Amino acid sequence: MPTRKLAPGPKGSRSRREPRDEAASQHAGREGAASPTGASKPFDPNTTTTEPIVLAGPTASASLVTGVAGHNVKPAEPASAESASTESASTVPASTTSSKGAAAPPVAEPSGGTAGARAARSVLRGAQRARKRFERAEVRRFTGRTRRRRTAWIVGVGSIVLTFGLIIGAAYSPLMALGTIEVVGTNRIPAGAVSAALADQLGTPLPLIDAAVVKSELSQFTLIQSYVTESRPPGTLVVRIVERVPVGVLAGPSGFDLVDAAGVVIESLPERSPGYPLIDAPGGVDSAGFKAAAAVLAVLPESMRTQLDTVTAVTTDDVTLSLLGGERVVWGSPEKSEYKSVVLAALLIGHPSGTVNEYDVSSPDSAVLR
Repeated sequence: MPTRKLAPGPKGSRSRREPRDEAASQHAGREGAASPTGASKPFDPNTTTTEPIVLAGPTASASLVTGVAGHNVKPAEPASAESASTESASTVPASTTSSKGAAAPPVAEPSGGTAGARAARSVLRGAQRARKRFERAEVRRFTGRTRRRRTAWIVGVGSIVLTFGLIIGAAYSPLMALGTIEVVGTNRIPAGAVSAALADQLGTPLPLIDAAVVKSELSQFTLIQSYVTESRPPGTLVVRIVERVPVGVLAGPSGFDLVDAAGVVIESLPERSPGYPLIDAPGGVDSAGFKAAAAVLAVLPESMRTQLDTVTAVTTDDVTLSLLGGERVVWGSPEKSEYKSVVLAALLIGHPSGTVNEYDVSSPDSAVLR
């Protein structure tokens, strides 16, 4: 790049060089021949750049001036002649050179940006943690009822299973083995005979007692009408028996059979048992007459049944009772037998035996005396 000569100044003065930017230098190089006078152009800060200006020669200034577009830049002070003559051509950025030619220390980056970034990251992390805590709290709040319901179900089912397990374990343990048989409700049947019939069940846990075996053993007793078994832990079996109730006697080839309402023979005697009427039903216990007469005798109270001598029935609707005094009672069908028995009891009180020959209660609402 060609150099320009400066006009001589006053004696003893230092040479001065006007600062210019790179564009002005290049323009001056191109127009050097056309400008022999060496006049410099005025400084325009709007055309400056931040790139360094490279100068060569012993008269090169040690400090360069750079500027930023849009800002006023103060020209650098002239350097001394000795420094200008000893310096070689160099490339020095304007930001690292002071106005007196000394190297300026590097400008440190402000620490505010780094601290601010760290603070921002810390705030962001805190916000994220708070958000996670809030979400977890919301999940716990909305799922709390479900957890409590599930826990209640688990506890309830577990308690039931545990209770049943304990009950079953205790029931089938040797502690629940049968050791005592108690018989209740027998009158004609010896209680010891019933206990002896069930003796083979001793030692069996109460829940494992075979009901079929018990039924088979008790069916041998004809006087038992029904029975109920009851287990009393730890080892007692109670047998409640309902015996058959005799209602009359039937005349047989070998004597008299005491029967109940179902026709089951309770006892066979050579003579007629007192207190039981004689049932006269052609066709035996399977006939309709016997069933109708037995149904009437089963409803009558014992005090009235002991006053009867015979009961005759051929069909279902012609049941007739005979009292010990010879009076007749026209009963009719077994329907409303309880009501009829109440009416007959009232008639016997108002018109005792010996004053009336016949009591007709076939229509209990309009009883007739003859």
